Amino acid sequence: MTTTNRADEVQVVDFTATKVAALEHRGDPRQIGGSIRNFIAWRRENRLSPRHSATFNLVYDDETAVMPQYFRFDFCAATNGAVADNRFGVVSKTIPGGRCAVLRHIGSDDTLRDTVRYLCAEWLPASGEELRDFPMFFERVEFYPEVAERDAVTDVYLPLK
Repeated sequence: MTTTNRADEVQVVDFTATKVAALEHRGDPRQIGGSIRNFIAWRRENRLSPRHSATFNLVYDDETAVMPQYFRFDFCAATNGAVADNRFGVVSKTIPGGRCAVLRHIGSDDTLRDTVRYLCAEWLPASGEELRDFPMFFERVEFYPEVAERDAVTDVYLPLK
């Protein structure tokens, strides 16, 4: 199943700066499952349920475009407090505020690449907009296991100047 996107579905919004607790996955994307488990364990220990704390991913690299050892991807939870030193390596970061193009993806991560490709390769060149110096990021609005994979909702943000 492929995702169909249209330019009228892309919105340009002013994203509000958001403090996050971030677990930085560095290295082979095939090992990302361990990072996910550690992030979930950290969230549970710190009582930052996805129901009460927005979930984000910072997407530094396309896993097909970098050597596995250079792949970077952050798992984040919105937080108001400081992140204490911890055994998981979760650190404080901020997703900066500013203009972003946002496109909602509904469905499995298996087709998320189609939404990202549309936003970057089709919408961006046609829009006349320019990228800001911050990576693309996702807000996981609804996700498995809270909803079926086919019903997952991910907002894809592309930071703009």
